Amino acid sequence: MDTPLTPLESFDTGACAPRYLTAEFPGIGGTLKVRPEDFLVEEIPLYNPAGEGEHIFLFIEKRELTTLQLRDALAKHFKVQRNCIGHAGLKDKQAISRQVISIHTPGKKPEDFPSFIHDRARVLWADLHTNKLKRGHLSGNRFSIKVREVEPLAVRAAKGSLELLASHGAPNRIGQQRFGFLHNNHLVGREMILGNWEEVINLILSPNPDAPLSSADARNAFSAGQYRDAFDLMPKVFKIERNLLRALSNEHSPEKAMKAIDPTAAGFFISAFQSAVFNLVLNQRIDSGNINQLVEGDLAFVMKNRSTFLVDSDELSSVETRLNERVESFELSSTGPMWGTSMDRTSGTIDQIELDALRIAGLDPSDLERCETRSGYPMIGGDRRPMRIPVIDPEIEGGIDEHGAYIRCAFELGRGSFATTVMDEIMKTPIAGV
Repeated sequence: MDTPLTPLESFDTGACAPRYLTAEFPGIGGTLKVRPEDFLVEEIPLYNPAGEGEHIFLFIEKRELTTLQLRDALAKHFKVQRNCIGHAGLKDKQAISRQVISIHTPGKKPEDFPSFIHDRARVLWADLHTNKLKRGHLSGNRFSIKVREVEPLAVRAAKGSLELLASHGAPNRIGQQRFGFLHNNHLVGREMILGNWEEVINLILSPNPDAPLSSADARNAFSAGQYRDAFDLMPKVFKIERNLLRALSNEHSPEKAMKAIDPTAAGFFISAFQSAVFNLVLNQRIDSGNINQLVEGDLAFVMKNRSTFLVDSDELSSVETRLNERVESFELSSTGPMWGTSMDRTSGTIDQIELDALRIAGLDPSDLERCETRSGYPMIGGDRRPMRIPVIDPEIEGGIDEHGAYIRCAFELGRGSFATTVMDEIMKTPIAGV
């Protein structure tokens, strides 16, 4: 008989398996991202550029390219530092995506530079604006997604799931891509918070069955302590890994080697840990049946202005009907924790649930405070995240094209939400291809 996993082991293996709000409809199965054209995403800007200012705004379509890879290519083209490049969000690599990028070039206009030429990206328009584009400066994203290796008649079940999500909202689960191709970004983040630098490096560089084959020889060399060989063998596309290996080959300590990680990437690992804890709390709220309502101790999220307020017993008893109406109309949502030192806390039973989730993941609030003091890593995202999201203007169809059968789902989501969480409710299988 298999030994049951402890709570920490369950968290470590990524077990926080999703709970489905659409359980009444069968999953359609299938595969995402068989080809980039099957996953289209277009950023919906929060505002239009002013037409003047020190920042060039480019609306770029990219194919099989991460946002950070695009950032690096633009920094080289415009001859600026990477911190002069701004973007509102990180878009999928295995996709065709369109997003706005800003470049700080004081006194210069787009026509002062040669055309940006890249084999996997093209500029759709250029303009000027007064401010740098920052994370979260977008209204949302519009998705058009084809599921392959699926029976087109299963569109009926898909339609039922998507319509239910459009009516009641989708769980705002943080998608699998946040946890990386090794599925362990959240574990890297936890060890960074604890200051376990050697373990961080092992998680990033050790042999792993989920790692791309192109990195296997480098990982084996790292495991054997052959850091210079590992650096030479690691493909150039793996910049974090190569930077760590270069530092280790120069006999830097694990703690010093960690300084070679780009601050944006370091923050992404910590964000992955916060995301995994949020997903754990989200599952608990679905299990309890109160994800679509506010209860005493909640911090309610106001969708329009992204503010929050504490739901106490007096407020529930005096305006309970009105609160329920506002939840049903997507004006309000319950929230979950993106744990950090500046995060607003819930109260009572809800606060205890969130504390328990953090402790299941192996940390305590005091660990977060020590992290900032010790390493300087900010606990980014110390904030509240809505538990559910509106699924706007859904479309669905089944068909056959030159590549075979498909079911296409299209919808709009607000910023910070993942299309794969909606697709998971429809497919109800471990999503291949993300």
